[in-house]
Amino acid sequence: MHPAARLALRSGLRSVGTTAQLSRFQPSTLPRVVVRFSSTGGNPQYEFIQVTEPRPGVGQITLNRPKALNALSTPLITELNLALSSFQSSPTTSCILLTGSEKAFAAGADIKEMAPLTFSSAYTNSFIESWSNLTTALKKPLIAAVSGHALGGGCELALMADILYCTKTANFGQPEIKLGTIPGAGGSQRLTRAVGKAKAMELILTGKSFSGEEAEKWGVAARSYGSYEELMEQALKTAEVIAGYSKVAVQAAKEVVNKSQDLGLRDGVEFERRVFHALFGSEDQKIGMKAFAEKKKAEWKHQ
Repeated sequence: MHPAARLALRSGLRSVGTTAQLSRFQPSTLPRVVVRFSSTGGNPQYEFIQVTEPRPGVGQITLNRPKALNALSTPLITELNLALSSFQSSPTTSCILLTGSEKAFAAGADIKEMAPLTFSSAYTNSFIESWSNLTTALKKPLIAAVSGHALGGGCELALMADILYCTKTANFGQPEIKLGTIPGAGGSQRLTRAVGKAKAMELILTGKSFSGEEAEKWGVAARSYGSYEELMEQALKTAEVIAGYSKVAVQAAKEVVNKSQDLGLRDGVEFERRVFHALFGSEDQKIGMKAFAEKKKAEWKHQ
């Protein structure tokens, strides 16, 4: 087993940031990130992820460091951010699916990249802050399909998704405490919102793992499935359903649900109502209601 994967399984340390951030810390110890572009179409050729469009309107990103159980290295994170940005700007992509392998979604982080960091360098250079792009810059829905290990940064990455599906035997956890640190990419915040303070405290303070079956029971996952094949099929089906709706309405729906995490109930309801009112100015709202009245399929213009 790759040394990074072995350490990740044992500790599940949090994910790493971008090349630009890390290069300022310990340039001699970090891998060089090279993203190659096709000489014909200008499309990036990825080394640590695979990018496909398996269904109409669906973009899929598959983490692809099999020997390291998809440990989250700087080159992988750089490619992931690039792919997400590309799908966000793509006129043909409406929903994004993020997954790993049957054995591992992401078993943790490449610990060698983080071990040399000092407080001052990490703090003053906002180490790992680029992860916020996943929750602020990405307007399109993101579905995570998790099988196998999702530890440390892998668990945090899964928690960033709008919808999380997993296998019943998936292995989640925030075991950073075992290496003298804490979750750094939102694990303490998102996990607590999902399972409540008491359960989150138990999981983070002990470093205990929890299964995909427990993830569904506790509200971390929307659904859990009995096999990897079923997981991927159902995740793709959900992504395709979402991609079949108005892009305007889908983006608005994601926005109002996310606001519920930031606002009190009264302010949240008022925000929802304003967005609801705004959609009456879209062409798709007219198309959708007319199609419903005429018992026809809506032909969205995404305007």
